[in-house]
Amino acid sequence: MTSSRLTFHVVGDGPVGKTIRLALEAAQHIPSDDLKADLLVFAIPGEELAATIDGYAKAGIWNAGQLVAHTSPDFGYGILEAATKAGAIPLAIHPAMRFTGTSIDLPRLRDARIAVSAPKIALPIAQALAIEIGGEPVVISEEARAAYAEAFSVASDFSAMVVSQAIGLLEEAGVENARDIIGPVVKSSVDRALADGHVGLDPDDVDEFE
Repeated sequence: MTSSRLTFHVVGDGPVGKTIRLALEAAQHIPSDDLKADLLVFAIPGEELAATIDGYAKAGIWNAGQLVAHTSPDFGYGILEAATKAGAIPLAIHPAMRFTGTSIDLPRLRDARIAVSAPKIALPIAQALAIEIGGEPVVISEEARAAYAEAFSVASDFSAMVVSQAIGLLEEAGVENARDIIGPVVKSSVDRALADGHVGLDPDDVDEFE
């Protein structure tokens, strides 16, 4: 895949879609308005995928051999069954990070892991696409996709909520530069947790992290 330039079209104008466009352009692939481009990427909310894929199938969009990918953490490649039946190659590719939709995301992608799921014969294509986008591919089996989605949601949503709450407590108390205070605490705590791995932490043992 890295030896040739592909035409691509991204469905979705949110931060994820914008960043995927930037990343593919940076990899010298060619943006296209044609839904029959070599690579069609669905960067839309997971709850919209099934209906969208089925609608495209009814419209006869898919080409045999066309690469069809989605970026939702919630599903593997099975959600693309309608495209697969038409001869397209299904790929589930989810960069495990939060997006801004700007060029700021491109260097962040280099540190990101990209969850890839695909039929065995197409898995090398999914891995190559992840590398083209800029991250490091990690294979997630179709069966493990639900657990992966839950883990991503917990890590992303819970951490954002906790940080926001901590900053809010300091600001309400009249403490200046709350972000500068909380930032190092969060980073060091996350580094410690990542180093320790899953330890079945009991809330009563939280003081061990102090």
